[in-house]
Amino acid sequence: MRLRPYIQSKDFKYIAGWIDNERSHALWCANNLPYPITMETFHSFLEETMDEWTISPFVATDDSGNTVGFFRYSVNTESNEGFLASVIIDNKLRGKGYGREMIRLALRYAFEITGAELVQLNVFIENQDAKRCYESIGFVERCLTKDAFTYKDEVWNRCNMTITKEKEVLTGV
Repeated sequence: MRLRPYIQSKDFKYIAGWIDNERSHALWCANNLPYPITMETFHSFLEETMDEWTISPFVATDDSGNTVGFFRYSVNTESNEGFLASVIIDNKLRGKGYGREMIRLALRYAFEITGAELVQLNVFIENQDAKRCYESIGFVERCLTKDAFTYKDEVWNRCNMTITKEKEVLTGV
């Protein structure tokens, strides 16, 4: 697996195809984008968040160059904290280790290239598969925000999870 910057003309069609229902969409982006996503709304969102938060989009590709995952990453240079967001893997590849591998590569980038000492992410507790994936890598719960998001008749709790550079070194991420 490899990481590279997101390329609009190559990657959008894959990402849009991985979000095949409204609930999965809400779990992925907390409805920061309308469902279903369009190229226009997605790229507008990416541009706005790049400008405001200096958060950059990346994709993971398999050994054949096929796009298999997506995430956004930023680093706060004052606190040396990285932030992962919008993490998603091709539906057909979930549960096969692609998510773990992509996050491990993202952590190498965060710790080795951007100089982060800690990386955080948010996940809804209701997204148990994603939470288990992050825990298997070494992320731990830092705090829980109860009733952080409402989806239809459900109220979801948001978990902020972190991993430190020291933890990454110890676990061999």
